[in-house]
Amino acid sequence: MTDDATTSGLLAYYSDPAFLGIILLSMRVTLTAVGCAAVVGMPLGAALALARFPGRTAVVVVINAFMGLPPVVAGLAIFLLLSRSGPLGVFGLLFTPRAMMIAQFVLVLPIVIALTRQTIEDLWKEYAEHLLSLGAGRFTAVPTLLWDARFSLVTALLAGFGRASAEVGAILIVGGNVAGFTRTMTTAISLETSKGDLPLALGLGVVLMSLTLTVNVAAYGVSRLGARFAG
Repeated sequence: MTDDATTSGLLAYYSDPAFLGIILLSMRVTLTAVGCAAVVGMPLGAALALARFPGRTAVVVVINAFMGLPPVVAGLAIFLLLSRSGPLGVFGLLFTPRAMMIAQFVLVLPIVIALTRQTIEDLWKEYAEHLLSLGAGRFTAVPTLLWDARFSLVTALLAGFGRASAEVGAILIVGGNVAGFTRTMTTAISLETSKGDLPLALGLGVVLMSLTLTVNVAAYGVSRLGARFAG
């Protein structure tokens, strides 16, 4: 295929409503999963950073290990849970965008917990004496520490967003890659490349990279702005 033909193909796809639908679905699924992981994972990570209980080290090791959880394994586990014969099959979530959100949430959550734990643990070492002198206990200090670390925790969200936005295996298993319903950018890229439709695959790849770059630039700007105010 010539360069002119490829360019024409890309322009045609960029104006296609189906193309835009794939992009919007991808962002909705990914941002929802990351947002939910942040709401759940940051308080859990902070609590784990400050808690002291038997087996804490083992819990930290397991969470760190789950940061590298193979997506297809996560997808298979969620598939079994959501299938008709599974414990959650009654909700009919399999092969829907919600199932894909759950899969991405499971993959992102350990990353958010682990990175939050490390960040809050470091802050506690620095400010523990001051906070204790003000009457704050370990757990009552969690909101204060999370707020103080809000700009540093952007890194955890970026790591989660990167993991979710690049995911193929898990969402392919639980979403089914149904055209117009559960097809995302990554699953579409994989499918169209195998079919030889390179303009569509290339177009989606360009959009995915552009969105990822935009999110990272915005997060970096927020971090720099926060550091300037903190200074």
